[in-house]
Amino acid sequence: MKHERRRGGAPAKRRTTLTLPADSLAQAERIARAQKVNLSTIISEALSDGLRMRTSAERAEEVLSAYKRAFDGFSSEEMSLLDGVVLESGRS
Repeated sequence: MKHERRRGGAPAKRRTTLTLPADSLAQAERIARAQKVNLSTIISEALSDGLRMRTSAERAEEVLSAYKRAFDGFSSEEMSLLDGVVLESGRS
């Protein structure tokens, strides 16, 4: 979904109906009262934070998967060398 911007740079907003777990909604309402802001502000911030964390986790998984593909097939000894571990030869 494209993020449209209104004049002044603020993101466009849309009204929708959501079904939320009762305990999550009650917690959000308590936070809104404590911070003296409306419920929409708290829900919007929580959603944005959650989506940002999910995107970060997905990106981390992509990086780990790419790392595994890049080094797949190397032996333990080769991986040690790549990690900078100096392997001792059998000589004294």
